[in-house]
Amino acid sequence: MSTTTDPLAALGALPGVADSVDSVRKAVDRVYGHRVMRRRSTAVTSEAALRGARGSAALSGADWPLEEVRRRSDFSGAGGDEEARTVGAALRLTAEAGQLLSIWRQSPLRVLARLHLVAAADNGDTVGRPRQEGEPVDEPLVELPLPDAQEVAGRLEGLSGLIIAGGSAPALVTAAVVHGELLALRPFGSHNGLVARTAERIVLVGSGLDPKSICPAEVGHAEQGRAEYLAALEGYVSGTPEGVAAWIAHCGRSVEFGARESTAVCEALQRGAA
Repeated sequence: MSTTTDPLAALGALPGVADSVDSVRKAVDRVYGHRVMRRRSTAVTSEAALRGARGSAALSGADWPLEEVRRRSDFSGAGGDEEARTVGAALRLTAEAGQLLSIWRQSPLRVLARLHLVAAADNGDTVGRPRQEGEPVDEPLVELPLPDAQEVAGRLEGLSGLIIAGGSAPALVTAAVVHGELLALRPFGSHNGLVARTAERIVLVGSGLDPKSICPAEVGHAEQGRAEYLAALEGYVSGTPEGVAAWIAHCGRSVEFGARESTAVCEALQRGAA
């Protein structure tokens, strides 16, 4: 990152990032301007939450049809159904995210710990805290080099400091960096992808870019495909200006896809079909 006093804002000056920020802002404004949002925004928010959870679960290996997610009520994973557990974790995280907005800017590490606790649904001694040296990480779909525990702790503290300090960086840039750092670090023993995507959502909502949480980036990440998602993440991890800019652009497209999804929901509600 840059050595300026506002490194996130410096990332916003990378080539192409300003265009991504502008494109996202226009896409979000369009769906917020839909006439259905004046009367039924709560219904759109609920549907966006469901679709976002489905998309996040898909990227973590549980690619269920939307209607299956909507129909099911038991996500306990009885009988060793790991996909059901993953979908259940994604749904719980989506529900929890809205409760943590006020805490995020003051204590992001506390929020991340809470998100992992919710995702894991376990009271084990490794849950809700960053991993320690030698502890394994269950994140088979992300095959990047794994930083050691000391590096994880240092970078988490640095990320936390940037969030608490605030700054002039666009919401998209901050959300993309939070998402990218958490996936690069994989600070917890499990569920890092789900937690990272939920943290991205918290930034987008809490920043005021998407205050009603109707533009689920998780939908867009899933729609672009796991291969493209991981390739963009590799660019971020490389640390090159081009790689970081490409990751931010990928996250921007994901928000735009999420906005498009909710526009379709608005159209269906307007027709009385949803």
